[in-house]
Amino acid sequence: MPSCGNGRTPVADACLACGGRLETSLAPVYDTRFGIPNRYEIARCTACGLEQTLPRPTGPELGGFYAAHYNAGAGKGSRYAVWRERFFASPLYRLFLALDSDISFHGRRGRGRLLDIGCNEGRNLAFYQRSGFTVEGLETNPVARATAQSLGFTVHGAELEVFQPPEGYDVAVLSNVLEHALDPKEMLDHVARVLKPGGQLWISCPNARSWLRTVGGAAWINWHVPFHIVHFSQETLAATLGRAGWRVREADQQTPALWVAYTLLARLTAQPGVPTRSLRNPLAVLALMGVARCLMFPWLWLANRLGRGDCLIAIAEPPVPATSSSPQPTP
Repeated sequence: MPSCGNGRTPVADACLACGGRLETSLAPVYDTRFGIPNRYEIARCTACGLEQTLPRPTGPELGGFYAAHYNAGAGKGSRYAVWRERFFASPLYRLFLALDSDISFHGRRGRGRLLDIGCNEGRNLAFYQRSGFTVEGLETNPVARATAQSLGFTVHGAELEVFQPPEGYDVAVLSNVLEHALDPKEMLDHVARVLKPGGQLWISCPNARSWLRTVGGAAWINWHVPFHIVHFSQETLAATLGRAGWRVREADQQTPALWVAYTLLARLTAQPGVPTRSLRNPLAVLALMGVARCLMFPWLWLANRLGRGDCLIAIAEPPVPATSSSPQPTP
């Protein structure tokens, strides 16, 4: 997962976006997935409103968390992993996307060169390729990268900040990645660098104003501390893009049934310092997904329209390169 922090340690009590003062909006918050024993808090900037995780891990600390808990391949033989992979490979998944939510842009068609930043094991690359794109990935986790490469995809192992492609891309994808960045503006600057003029960035990330935040409280699945460094609302995501010179062309909100199921399971079963095994129970996950999609559909639709959906979607265009206005020498 690209860090885009260069190992720097930001000022702990200042907003990483604008340097403003932070005040606690929720505490304590704990890891509801892997059982990491640390306690965190969510702080909101009094100047720009951006929420962020405190204490903020340094780049090396975050890398250690990824190495310990995000190693691709863990649990590959589990019942949950087998069910998940069969579902993603089945024709039913396309139907599911049409009925539920497509937060990874699997149904978005087009042509040209596409870079999936933080592509993990390459599952998204297969969808983008079938949608008409010439695809490449960027993944620093060597285990995940090897899995994606074994599927025949070109996947680069460099950090985004030092990645130098031989030619630019028409599309870059940050599917649930930007919230992991220690410096979101720096990440956006580097994405702009690898895009062709007129290219697009596709972003999806959790919505800190989601109704599920209210339901889940500290157990909302998308706090995902300490991995999620920033917690965007629609307004703060637009402001972050604007500060980096990006122009938002499309904006939407969606609420995946899977995220509803995960938050409900975490709210009911998560305990501090203990892995939440119910999140890997396919029967429980499927049952709650069915409840969310079939019985809660009107509310999910309304929440998305009211700005309380669980996932933000944005399509953005990069800054226009500045042109030199210096006078030309006269002969």
